[in-house]
Amino acid sequence: MDRTERFYRIEQLLHEHRVVPVARFLEALNVSIATFKRDLEYLRDRLGAPIVWDRQARAYRFQGQTEGTTLPAHELPGLWFNASEIHALLTMRQLLAQIQPGLLDAHIQPLLTRLNTLLASGDHTPAAVEQRVRVLPAARRRCDSRLFPQVAQALLQRKRLTVTHYNRSNNETTVREISPQRLVHYRDNWYLDAWCHLREGLRSFAVDALEQVTVLPTQAIEVDESELDAELAGGYGIFSGTQVHWALLRFTPERSRWVQAEHWHPQQQGQWDEQGRYCLTLPYTQPQELLMDILRNGDQVEVLEPEALRQQVQETAQRLAALYQK
Repeated sequence: MDRTERFYRIEQLLHEHRVVPVARFLEALNVSIATFKRDLEYLRDRLGAPIVWDRQARAYRFQGQTEGTTLPAHELPGLWFNASEIHALLTMRQLLAQIQPGLLDAHIQPLLTRLNTLLASGDHTPAAVEQRVRVLPAARRRCDSRLFPQVAQALLQRKRLTVTHYNRSNNETTVREISPQRLVHYRDNWYLDAWCHLREGLRSFAVDALEQVTVLPTQAIEVDESELDAELAGGYGIFSGTQVHWALLRFTPERSRWVQAEHWHPQQQGQWDEQGRYCLTLPYTQPQELLMDILRNGDQVEVLEPEALRQQVQETAQRLAALYQK
């Protein structure tokens, strides 16, 4: 019987008998008293099991639970984590470890300690889990640590901001007054959805592209969440727009085996044709990000509709080919 099995057997005995003497544990586990006490210490300190010694009964029990009671007792977690649980735990630990010294110092260490406790499943230490299971960020851009708190403060206090924004697309910098609506973490980067008073419309700003931020005393205007979603979340990716187009992509049989399992958009639709090619239909408002993901699949995908998107891919591919013909 390995250590993890012993943990579950200890809890099972306590559930079944309520009050369990040491001799019964040793017989059931077939271990020494020293090993049993080490297991008991691990259950208490690392897994939070409220196991106490009952002097009167000269036996162990769950705290608050005696023979004949029906109070809920401690439950051990599953033998290991599912995919979403381990991703969440490791991501939280990674993000907390990267936080620079600040106001949360006194709170971060207890959180890290708790996360380490959760990661310590059975005989696996947090270091062993992180060594064997990796969560790798993709193309993460650094936000100015001085500006992000101001953005979050204005967002939650419902105040307007004056921001100096660098537009990477046209290499221009503008000063704008905006009413922040919500922060979005998308593809490992932060974006601020806001009403832009300069453009008189909704815009999504990459937080790392903000060079200066000033919180204003003026109250931010409120935009209904349904309008936010219609403008900023109706199409593919992070780019805004109200006019929704539908793209139809067809992948080669080889690439189809991968793409049919991928989630590109909540409203995507997929079907197979007679040649074993996967055809993916999905909405978009602005083509920039969709175009990048199409090109990422190279010659293993073809845009069937609409013609305008097909033409854009063709022109981009021609410019790309020209780079290598010099």
